[in-house]
Amino acid sequence: MLRTGCAWRLLPHDFPKWRTVYGYFQQWHEDGTWKKLNRIFREKVRLKAGRNTHPSAGCLDSQSLKKAGTGQETGYDGGKKVNGRKRTILVDTMGLLLDVVVHGAHRSDHQGLILLGTWFAPLWQCLQVIWTDSTFGGKDFIFWVEHTFGWTLNVVSKKQGQKGFEVLPRRWVVERTFAWFGRYRRLSKDYEYLPTTSETMLYVAMVHLILQRLA
Repeated sequence: MLRTGCAWRLLPHDFPKWRTVYGYFQQWHEDGTWKKLNRIFREKVRLKAGRNTHPSAGCLDSQSLKKAGTGQETGYDGGKKVNGRKRTILVDTMGLLLDVVVHGAHRSDHQGLILLGTWFAPLWQCLQVIWTDSTFGGKDFIFWVEHTFGWTLNVVSKKQGQKGFEVLPRRWVVERTFAWFGRYRRLSKDYEYLPTTSETMLYVAMVHLILQRLA
């Protein structure tokens, strides 16, 4: 479903009834099973790569995308000229998803980071450094984040006079994660009514990506 982008009601006939499949998805969404699976498999990949299960550094970025149909928490991103939602994701230095918050596209990147940090900072006390782009910058904001969440933000800015695309140190990691998500048609737009369901879809996609590494 993630790969093809089909609706629940259009699941192939060799699957159980769509209501049954959706019921299990929703149950695992509500009890946090998808997020737990993401954590378990992520730790396995990190151990396989010779790394500690708990990362000390991460990368942060946001992505605005159009909303298909109606739904809660939507807005207009004036900078990107996108009417829909925004994904603020935190990944480790391997590009594996740590946490995500989906919110209206009208919210600034600062607000997205505050939402993510307010909900998840207690779970990521191991994190010391997070690389971001300049939209998360500002001396006062960086100071506030460090003293509120315990994270040191390192802003990686474009080179002066840079035009067009260029791979930037550290930032390419989280950009690559967004590119991975781009393989899934279901994630090309936000098709979900609730932003929390959109978050779960990203965890499911990451579980699929990680399992391919572990295979």
